[in-house]
Amino acid sequence: MVKILDVTLQVIRSSLQVLQKTLKGLVVMSAEIENVANSIYNGKVPTMWAAKSFPSLKPLSSYVVDLIQHLNMFSTWMEKGPPPKFWISGFFFTHAFLTAVLQNYARKYKIPIDTVTYEFVCMPKEGSYDQIPEDGVYVYGMFVEGARWDDKRMMLAESEPKVLFSAAPMIWLKPVEMSKKKVSHCYVCPLYRTTERRGVLATTGHSSNFVTNVEMPTDMPPDHWVRRGVAMFLSLSD
Repeated sequence: MVKILDVTLQVIRSSLQVLQKTLKGLVVMSAEIENVANSIYNGKVPTMWAAKSFPSLKPLSSYVVDLIQHLNMFSTWMEKGPPPKFWISGFFFTHAFLTAVLQNYARKYKIPIDTVTYEFVCMPKEGSYDQIPEDGVYVYGMFVEGARWDDKRMMLAESEPKVLFSAAPMIWLKPVEMSKKKVSHCYVCPLYRTTERRGVLATTGHSSNFVTNVEMPTDMPPDHWVRRGVAMFLSLSD
């Protein structure tokens, strides 16, 4: 993931250096560099950058803020070790992170990985999460559309008027053996990387946009939230 981020920075740096030279009349402007110039002028992410970057539907200013957050996340991780909680939106290939957590659990308890799955434990907002959990990881940075998370009742609730998106709770991705997984009343909420809600099938067999299904506590029938199109996202479009 750090290598991919390195490639992204190299593309951004080299394209801006060439753009500076073209504006000075030192080199001829190519179609790609012209696209970079027009995109920056219009506040959009250049196609050249997007091709080597994490998926994003944000305008250029918000994209740069996200890019800096990615850099800070990985640099802190490399300097200080794994954090007690992970900004899940910062991963380029989220599926690999989720699989790695299951692999660590399977190796720790010496059980086959294909017998391990996740329990999704929604954590209270006022809790302290300065320590890494014994098994699994804490993740944050997700958003809910079509509903909101009620911190008092610790379950899904109706959206506030005129509020399209709201922050999702911190979730403990807790690996468990399939035979020991607790069955509870929940809504199986799809988690996507962007608000586009669609993607293409990658060579790994995963959708390029769909991440996983997250089980969210609710006191309503799951169909209630299905009709509202409730979903979660790692990144918004603004």
